[in-house]
Amino acid sequence: MLNIEEIKKIIPHRHPFLLIDYIEDYEPGKYAVGYKCVTYREDFFAGHFPEIPVMPGVLTIEALAQVGAVAILSMEENKGKTAFFGGINKCRFRGKVVPGDKLKLETEIIQQKGPVGIGKAVASVDGKTVAVAELTFMVG
Repeated sequence: MLNIEEIKKIIPHRHPFLLIDYIEDYEPGKYAVGYKCVTYREDFFAGHFPEIPVMPGVLTIEALAQVGAVAILSMEENKGKTAFFGGINKCRFRGKVVPGDKLKLETEIIQQKGPVGIGKAVASVDGKTVAVAELTFMVG
């Protein structure tokens, strides 16, 4: 398990754009499972949407990418580097994320060649899938 301070030693994201609270399990270069505890105090809820607060889907995908970055950047050869988006494929949103949700974020690295790779990512709340995607990353 990694707490927020340990996560910040691996990935460069910081408030307000660090979108994971802790990592429950991970294996460098293979996978990571993390969580985002969504509260009403999130900055994005002020405008998305004031009457019906919903976490933007693109931020759910970003949170999945950050969890994948923990898996990739925790590898010895990638320490101190940054993982950048190379693409988002097969992305589907299947549910809403709202204040009070505990968002489970799972990213498995399914392919990697040199600095480029692909992660299979699934976000869920209470066992219900809310988003899936294949995330292409580049380590630089």
